[in-house]
Amino acid sequence: MAATSGALLVAPARGFAQANAGTATPVMGSTPQTGFAPVNGLEMYYEIHGSGEPLVLLHGAFGAIDLWGPILTSLAETHQVIAVELQGHGHTADIDRPLSFEQMADDVAALLDQLAIEQADIAGYSLGGDTALQVAIRHPRLVRKLVPISAKYRYDGEYPEILSGIQMMTPEILAGTPFEEAYLRHAPNPEDFPVLVEKLKAHFGTEYAWPEADIQSIAAPAFLIIGDSDTVRPEHAVELFRLLGGGVAGDIVGLPSSQLAILPGTTHGTIGFEQIDRLVAMIDAFLAAPMPEAA
Repeated sequence: MAATSGALLVAPARGFAQANAGTATPVMGSTPQTGFAPVNGLEMYYEIHGSGEPLVLLHGAFGAIDLWGPILTSLAETHQVIAVELQGHGHTADIDRPLSFEQMADDVAALLDQLAIEQADIAGYSLGGDTALQVAIRHPRLVRKLVPISAKYRYDGEYPEILSGIQMMTPEILAGTPFEEAYLRHAPNPEDFPVLVEKLKAHFGTEYAWPEADIQSIAAPAFLIIGDSDTVRPEHAVELFRLLGGGVAGDIVGLPSSQLAILPGTTHGTIGFEQIDRLVAMIDAFLAAPMPEAA
């Protein structure tokens, strides 16, 4: 019975974290620039791959840069990808403060200032998608276009069983997963994995609802992407899309600057694993499209 219960808990845990990820390989013929930037008390780790217009990648919970796998290497063929490891993830050591989307957004903004990047496209998955929304809310000057993948703006944007499953996570349930392996591979204090588990449980156990006016204030064109069987409810994604200017009769009023894609037969864990070519092609097309004319 204990083994069965543990297996049942692993499913929402893996669905909630950056699942089924491979290991990123360097872009052919290039070596990424790597570094640590002192921001807001953190030594934030980052890598810069490829060349072109800057594109910031923000990983999901328990994520690390190498878990982006072929997504990173494919995007780096046409962009200068700035991949970031958020507080307590990957090479970025944790500090004595709780996790929050707002603080992580401020960390990303401070990193871009350190790198003298005046404006960038921001793409984030899950935890990183929510953080990307907060970057656009709190630091609009930095964001050209926005790609939140499996993102939400309210606590109840995810299914209740996912939220309850997260609270039952333990380090033992995640033992042997790509998330634990990435942490042990990169973290400056690998013995602190249980601390990250508890911090993420506390973070995702905190109810919140960002003001709709904050979402409506986002000026950057946004491309929302979820799976049709994601942890994020499709109804919530549509609500978010409408707040970003979508959900209109385009034949009458014209296409909005924001877009929504709901990928068929796709879960939270497979959205970046089983459909990489299609995902990258959609993101590339959205970022390459001309900016909408100012009203």
